Amino acid sequence: MTTPDQSSQAAPGQPPVGWIDLTIQGSAMTSNMIVPTVLLNGHQMPTQYGRNVFPVPPGPWNVDMYAQWTWKFGKASLSFDVAEGQTVPVFYAAPLTGFSKGAIGHEKQGKPGILGFVLLMVVVVLVVAGIVALTI
Repeated sequence: MTTPDQSSQAAPGQPPVGWIDLTIQGSAMTSNMIVPTVLLNGHQMPTQYGRNVFPVPPGPWNVDMYAQWTWKFGKASLSFDVAEGQTVPVFYAAPLTGFSKGAIGHEKQGKPGILGFVLLMVVVVLVVAGIVALTI
């Protein structure tokens, strides 16, 4: 990926440009083996976990994201304007479970779905404990 130039203006004869600095939080080990899908104004973009910088023309932008395994989950959207020479930070965190929404914003995001994950683990432990108690 490219990184923003130090100059805030486009070179003469070049179209104006700004940047969307998207950070996909997590990794294949801590989130999902499949990198979340990113749509910039409806166009799918190639991405990776970590920092992804996209040069874009100034104007209104909509970032839609979701994670996918056997179904789409963790959907989240963010709309904002990019000015010429401006870098807009965007952070996305996929949820821990496939039943929660994702988190997106201009600052680092917390991991959604923690409560659901903990409750799921408690239920699993109670079921296993019940089965063990019945077999003794």
